[in-house]
Amino acid sequence: MSNLPENLKKIAEAHQAIKAEIANVIVGQEEVIDQVLIAILARGHCLLLGVPGLAKTLLVSCLGEVLDLSFNRVQFTPDLMPSDITGTEILDEESGSTRRSLRFVKGPVFTNLLLADEINRTPPKTQAALLEAMQENVVTTAGTSYDLPQPFFTLATQNPIEQEGTYPLPEAQLDRFMFLVRMDYPKRLEEIQILRQTTANREVKLKKVIDGPAIMDLQRYVRDIPVSDHILSYCIDLVRMTRPGEPEAPDFVKDNLTFGAGPRAGQYLVLAAKAWAALEGRLNVSCADVRRNAPAVLTHRIACNFHAAGEGIDAAQIIDRLIKHVPEPDSDGV
Repeated sequence: MSNLPENLKKIAEAHQAIKAEIANVIVGQEEVIDQVLIAILARGHCLLLGVPGLAKTLLVSCLGEVLDLSFNRVQFTPDLMPSDITGTEILDEESGSTRRSLRFVKGPVFTNLLLADEINRTPPKTQAALLEAMQENVVTTAGTSYDLPQPFFTLATQNPIEQEGTYPLPEAQLDRFMFLVRMDYPKRLEEIQILRQTTANREVKLKKVIDGPAIMDLQRYVRDIPVSDHILSYCIDLVRMTRPGEPEAPDFVKDNLTFGAGPRAGQYLVLAAKAWAALEGRLNVSCADVRRNAPAVLTHRIACNFHAAGEGIDAAQIIDRLIKHVPEPDSDGV
C-alpha cells in the first residue's frame, strides 16, 4: 500500500501511452478503448455490440500489439464445435512403431486476447465452451485441465441488426461478461480521417507499451485501491434497485423488468470504479466513477418484460433512469 500512489501514476502513464499509440491506427472510439482497458485491469471480459465495419477486430489486434500480448480471432458460425475453440486430442503414432498416444492440440482460446466474433451465431453448446475458460481460466478435456496464458481477456462481438439464424446468449453466460460495450458510428470528421488513412499507402508500426507480466502487476494495484463503505453501499443500492422483487425498487423497475442483476454486478461495479480511478491516477474512488461505468455493467444483466416491449422501453433506458433515481448514501454509508 505504501507504494500505491506511485503505482497509480504508472497506470495513468501507461493509459495515456496506450491510447496515443492506438490513435495512430484507430480513429476516435476513445470511450470504447477506455472501457476495454478498464475491463482488462479488472480482469473482466467485454461483450461488444456494434454493426460490421467499425474496426472491432482491428481494435483488438492493435491492443494485442501495444500491450505485447498474443491475439487470436474466432469467427463463430452455426457449425462451429466446442473443440474448435478449446482444442482437441489427436492420435500420434510413432514412426516405425505400433505405439500410439493421445496428444492435446491447443485451440485458439489459448491466447492472451481472444476475439469471439459474432458469438451469437453459434449454438449454445459451443457458446458454453467459453464459460469455463472465461470464469476459471482453464480448459478441461478428457479429465485433464490446462491453464490458459495469463493475462486472459475475451472480447466477444454481436451484430445488433441482423438477428436471423442467431442463438441469444444465455443469462449465465451474459453474466460472465463484465461490460456490454456499445460501439457507435464515428463522427463526421473522424470518418473523413478514416477515409484519408485507409485509402492511401500508409504503414504504421505500433510500439509496445507494456507486456503481460506488467499488466498483471497493474491488475493487482487496482485491487489494492481502498473503497469506502459509502461507495460499497451505493453499488449495492444500484444493483438491488434493478430487482423487481425488492420492496424498495421503483415502480418503473417493477413494471418493466422480469429480473434484475445478481451479486456479480456489484463486484464489477466496484472493480470498474477502481480501475477507472486508477487509469486517471487517482487513489480516491467516487460515486461518479460508479455512475460512469454502471450502464456497461448493468444493462445486459436485466431483462425487460412484455410491458416494456409494448411501451418501447429497453434495458439501457431503464438503467439510465435508475442511475438518476438512486441517491448517494450518507457519509456513514447508510
